[in-house]
Amino acid sequence: MDKDIKTSLIMEGGALRGIFTCGVIDVLMENNIEFDAAVGISAGAVLGCNYKSKQIGRPLRYNLNYCKDKRYHSLWSLRKTGDLFGVDFCYNELPNKLDIFDTNTFTNNPMKFYAGATKVSTGEAVFHECTTGDEIDLLWLRASASMPIVSRVVEIDNEGYLDGGISVSVPYEFMENLGYNKNIIILTRPKGYRKKKTKHKWLLKHFLKKMPKIKELVLNRYIKYNKEMDDIDEREKEGISLVIRPPKKLDISKTEKNPKKIQKAYDLGRNEALKRLDEIKKFLNISK
Repeated sequence: MDKDIKTSLIMEGGALRGIFTCGVIDVLMENNIEFDAAVGISAGAVLGCNYKSKQIGRPLRYNLNYCKDKRYHSLWSLRKTGDLFGVDFCYNELPNKLDIFDTNTFTNNPMKFYAGATKVSTGEAVFHECTTGDEIDLLWLRASASMPIVSRVVEIDNEGYLDGGISVSVPYEFMENLGYNKNIIILTRPKGYRKKKTKHKWLLKHFLKKMPKIKELVLNRYIKYNKEMDDIDEREKEGISLVIRPPKKLDISKTEKNPKKIQKAYDLGRNEALKRLDEIKKFLNISK
């Protein structure tokens, strides 16, 4: 590959819509497609980190196995712990005991991996490079995926953080600013999707009144998100980025408990990646 080319993989969030992303990245890993760096926001971070650990099928496996487990995600967990997605289960039981995260491979893989979170005090996006998969990295992954209202604020070095998607949904500019010029972007919404103004302003204002920067970002998120989608469409048109997205709206909820729907979203991701595999290789200047 040309030494002037720096490749990256950029993964949007979307809670369990991220299972589509898992299908895509498994095909890429099966075909030994490597990147210089990857970045994930929210689910894009907690699911996409398996690219660096080279664990094909792991996110699908544990989502199928534990989607109905109340410790994983449930109103029970929200009431009991303050987190819709159980912290101890997701960031301790699961990676350390039930479906072990390969920290050795993660550490030794030269691909850089970043997770984006939102600083509560300022509303700015902060990106942490995860290098070992240790407790600090897991804390940043948790912060990246901690949705406001249904998650507690994550404290790191005396600063509070929440979901990265509040401040930036798809961090293509972050990667471009680092010099990555061949970027594959995985989205979890179909082409043409745009967000609308929230219908629950009063509810958001009530629950987020103690976090004014977060409140402002959440209320106006549709504006920034739609601009990002416009920018991505333009990058795709100009051939600057290759974009992989679902061909239709995913039939899966953010906290899906139906294994068949999870499998279907994953298979859709696989099919899209397989269909465009030659295009992906050509874009990355990979010889067949």
